[in-house]
Amino acid sequence: MFLGLAWYWWLVIVAVLIISIPFKIKFMKWWSKRQQEQKKGQRGKWGDDE
Repeated sequence: MFLGLAWYWWLVIVAVLIISIPFKIKFMKWWSKRQQEQKKGQRGKWGDDE
């Protein structure tokens, strides 16, 4: 046992981390694209008023 967890719990934790990595990458790409679209939207909204 390591840190009070049985060996199979470590397998479960490692499996969850491995499975979640592609979802995290996908989320980060989506988030950066969304941030860029918001910046463009703000620029268009306020920059054309003058």
